[in-house]
Amino acid sequence: MTTNTSATRYDITGIGNAIVDIIGRCDDGYLASVGAAKGSMRLVDADDIAKIYAGMGPAVEISGGSAANTLAGVASFGGRGGFIGKVADDEFGRIFSHDIRSIGVRFTATPVSGSLPTSRSLILVTPDGERTMNTFLGISTQFDNALLDRELIRDSAILYLEGYLFDRAEAKSAFQEAAAEAKRAGRKVALTLSDAFCVDRHRAEFLAFIRNGVDIVFANESEIKSLYETSSYDDAAKRARNDIKLAVLTRSAKGSHIFSAGEDIQIAAEPIAQVVDTTGAGDLYAAGFLFGISQGLSLETSGKLASMAAAEVISHIGARPAVPLDRLAREKGLLS
Repeated sequence: MTTNTSATRYDITGIGNAIVDIIGRCDDGYLASVGAAKGSMRLVDADDIAKIYAGMGPAVEISGGSAANTLAGVASFGGRGGFIGKVADDEFGRIFSHDIRSIGVRFTATPVSGSLPTSRSLILVTPDGERTMNTFLGISTQFDNALLDRELIRDSAILYLEGYLFDRAEAKSAFQEAAAEAKRAGRKVALTLSDAFCVDRHRAEFLAFIRNGVDIVFANESEIKSLYETSSYDDAAKRARNDIKLAVLTRSAKGSHIFSAGEDIQIAAEPIAQVVDTTGAGDLYAAGFLFGISQGLSLETSGKLASMAAAEVISHIGARPAVPLDRLAREKGLLS
């Protein structure tokens, strides 16, 4: 896929929920005590988030959210990235803003006072590496057209949109306008479906959006099967060929499947010694792939960068790379 990078200051700009991730370890008993199903992602209210937070042990607090994690990965590859999201003028808003800027990602949003608090997600990691997410969405979902940094969108080779943000009509309108702005500037638009339950809520709208302007779609196996309401991965992939210009489908230990009109590529999963924490695996996969595409690399090389980045992030606690991804890529001969 040829990407128009002419006259761009940024490789990728993402739009998504601006969430502070609070990541800590726990055992299965603690999950049961707070009513959290192991391996799930659930939305909780302010009282629940306070209760779970109070009972957690030591934790790491870092700017997060799916698209923000992807941009952190892009920065670790040495890419130029921007992020567009909404935070409140509170402690967690300041944590998010400082943290994402400190890694070199452009973030210019003005914190909002007198409204909902900044979004946060309590991520509980059990000894087997499985993560259970308890998310209080807060202010990040109050996204609308007024928050769009149009200059940043025009100045980025690829616009990356987070499906999690698709619930409110105002956010959907902002997605449409952001995609149109990118297209007018000759840029590519990428979308991640984010979660099978998200797809269940917005199937028809996702399909219409994909068919009318999305160039790259990221989905895992459950998400793509949900999109086409089938229990067969092969059937879902076959139907996706009719709708998606470039599909990037992740299948956990089975690796990933990348296809467009002219190419069909299988990428093996990168082997690792132990899975410690699966938080951010899909986000970092997207980071590697988008970075590769933005640099004019082949689909296969971009897929290998993606697989490498996902493997690195699941080998330790947290959704951010512990080792610079550009260094790892050079060691593997994927970057010069």
